Amino acid sequence: MPEYNVVVVGAAGAVGQEILKVLEERRFPVGQLRLCATSRSAGKQMLFRGRPYVVEETTPDSFAGMDIALFAGGAASKEFGPAAVEKGCVVIDNSSNFRLDPDVPLVVPEVNPEDVKWHRGIIANPNCSTIIMVVPLKAIYDEAGVKRVVVSTYQAVSGAGMEAIFELTRQTKAVLEGVEYPPKVFPYQIAFNLIPHIDVFQEMDYTKEEWKMVKETRKIMHAPDLAITATTVRVPVYRSHSESVNVETHEKLTARRAREILSRFPGVVVLDDPANRQYPMPLFCSDRDEIFVGRIREDNSLANGLNLWVVADQLRKGAATNAVQIAELVVEYGCLRRR
Repeated sequence: MPEYNVVVVGAAGAVGQEILKVLEERRFPVGQLRLCATSRSAGKQMLFRGRPYVVEETTPDSFAGMDIALFAGGAASKEFGPAAVEKGCVVIDNSSNFRLDPDVPLVVPEVNPEDVKWHRGIIANPNCSTIIMVVPLKAIYDEAGVKRVVVSTYQAVSGAGMEAIFELTRQTKAVLEGVEYPPKVFPYQIAFNLIPHIDVFQEMDYTKEEWKMVKETRKIMHAPDLAITATTVRVPVYRSHSESVNVETHEKLTARRAREILSRFPGVVVLDDPANRQYPMPLFCSDRDEIFVGRIREDNSLANGLNLWVVADQLRKGAATNAVQIAELVVEYGCLRRR
């Protein structure tokens, strides 16, 4: 089997570490591997397939001889993405820098894999909450059409990075001990609280995170006029995002039929048995690649409405796994630029 030279940028961060883990688990045919990050993380040692690698500071020369560049997120892709493309890499980017660029495919492999084929060097990985929603939404869209979506998210602190995880732990301990721990990562205390504010506020008083879900979903689904509204909330959970998704369909779709089509859709696991208290929860969905769907029921206020409860690990399927799946498609479709 051919092997491919891979560079991971942001390797020392939460998503970068997951990318390495997923590359190893999925047995992606890595030949040469290069791990890069900021100067602050340079010099750290990380393991891949039992072999130690030293993290290097990212420079334009980091991409020489590489086939695929996996950017874990942040500003790095804006600074170094064009250099990586110039060196012949296919860039798969986890940041929001290129997602809405009309010349850049925005891909969820279960939903729009063919879009990989028209890349011009950069392929964008969608927002984690968007990925988690669009996979089950695609199954419904193909079966009955979708007229409108109302989504409310319950997002784990790890979506805000490693420092957010530490803040929740330390703040929870401080509250229990009756001492102060002022918030640094979040605008308010996150321990024993929830915050209906993720990213900056933009037009109509929606946050950037909420607009991401609206605009990215339309692009991925090739449905520019799809009506979507979102409310995104940070909750004191370490890992895995949850979403309450209300879907109005064009044609009637019963809950029973919805369970059937969702249970057959790639990447989806239906966990829906209320009588036995079986439904998705972050506690049991973490460190998994599947998107779990439960609480499937017909909307009692609409003729053609459905309610879904959706949970998935946002560091895995919402970021690292989706990125590696895109890399697999690039190889499968022969979309590399150096070969």
